[in-house]
Amino acid sequence: MADADLIKLYSGRILELAADMPATDPIADPATTVRKRSPLCGSTVTVALDLRDGRIDRYSQNVKACALGQASASVSGRVMVGRTLVEVSKARDQLRAMLKEGGPVPDAPFDGLEVLLPARDFANRHASILLALDATVEALECVNDDRLTAR
Repeated sequence: MADADLIKLYSGRILELAADMPATDPIADPATTVRKRSPLCGSTVTVALDLRDGRIDRYSQNVKACALGQASASVSGRVMVGRTLVEVSKARDQLRAMLKEGGPVPDAPFDGLEVLLPARDFANRHASILLALDATVEALECVNDDRLTAR
C-alpha cells in the first residue's frame, strides 16, 4: 500500500470518528450481548442491547478494532437507539454492497458511513468495518428469537 493510499484511507474524519466513540457505557442487565471477531485482523466488537416495541431502547458497544472499524462503529453507534432489526440489517447489507460491489452509500440515518468509501479498495479491511453492524444484527436476532421461544 503506497503512502498516498494510506493517507487517503485514514483521513482526518475517520480518525476523528475513531477517537469519539459513542455508546460505550455498559448497560445493566441487557436483553442480549453479542461479541463478533474478525479472524483476519483480530478486531472485536461487543454489543449489548435492549428492545422496546421492536426497537433498540438501550445500546452499548465495546470496540477493539482498527481506526476504520472504530469509525464504522462510531457512525452507527450514534444512530442505533430507535432502530429495528429490519433497519439495521438493511444498513449492514448496504454497507457491505458499498464496500464490496461499488453500491451506493447506506440510507439515512446510516449515511455517515460514506466516510468509509475510500476503504472499497482494501478488502482486507471490510470485515472490521462491518463488525459493529454484524454484531448488532445478531444481537437483534437473538432477542427476537428469545421472544418467539418464550411464547
